[in-house]
Amino acid sequence: MRGRRWIAFALAALGLLVLALHVVDQMAANPRIGDAVLGGLVAALATALGTLPVLFSQRLSERTQDTLFGFGAGVMLAASAFSLIIPGLAALRASGAGAWHAGGVMAAAILLGAAALLAMERLVPHEHFIKGVEGHQAKKLRRTWLFVFAIALHNLPEGLAIGVGYAGTDPLRASALTAGIAIQDVPEGLVVAVALLAAGYKRSFAVALGMASGLVEPIGAGLGAAVIGWSATLLPWGLGFAGGAMLFVISHEIIPESHRKGHEAFATGGLMLGFVIMMLLDTALG
Repeated sequence: MRGRRWIAFALAALGLLVLALHVVDQMAANPRIGDAVLGGLVAALATALGTLPVLFSQRLSERTQDTLFGFGAGVMLAASAFSLIIPGLAALRASGAGAWHAGGVMAAAILLGAAALLAMERLVPHEHFIKGVEGHQAKKLRRTWLFVFAIALHNLPEGLAIGVGYAGTDPLRASALTAGIAIQDVPEGLVVAVALLAAGYKRSFAVALGMASGLVEPIGAGLGAAVIGWSATLLPWGLGFAGGAMLFVISHEIIPESHRKGHEAFATGGLMLGFVIMMLLDTALG
């Protein structure tokens, strides 16, 4: 089973590399792809920025971490609704689709996005990080690396969302989406580094890996813009797919993690604040 997962993981990585090279090829011909990659780089930079306090300070309290998780979930929840799903429905209606047709297409796209993330999560290997470690420490390391992988994994649909935004919606709305994702990437980078630090890794390693977790975003952004650039009819599907992937991560990873240690009220408060800030940002700029 482990061998199969490694093969699947290697094939997926090879596929991403090939697609990334194709994106670089297309950037000169389609300026929107370049804009999307730049937006993804902004989000990756925000992730890197969030890791820096770990170099100079002690670890955050668990309550603060859970509040930051909730804040990130709120930002992503608002972004999936106001920057992805609603514009997708509007694009379908503008093309002449009826209400049920538009709703059905978006529902299918959302479910496809969630299913793709579930499949990716099942295929990503985790066991090699805890080889030779037993007992409580093994459980702690496994939980930490599962979380780190979940964060890196959900950066792909975030990048995809940025790319789809630049390829298919107006520049102001795409900028609002990028800003919202970048805002939640700052605490995200911090909690990745803090989680690794708490698991016993060196500060330099925790910061470096936290920064690296955001590098998939410009790749995802370029891919999203390139795919939508091939066919405008794919725009609603791309928006719904990205929205469904983000909803999956919110429910499957971020909210459970923020509620796991008994700080539900702070996590919920962070979620509400993040949702409102992203909603205001999106409606003001979009």
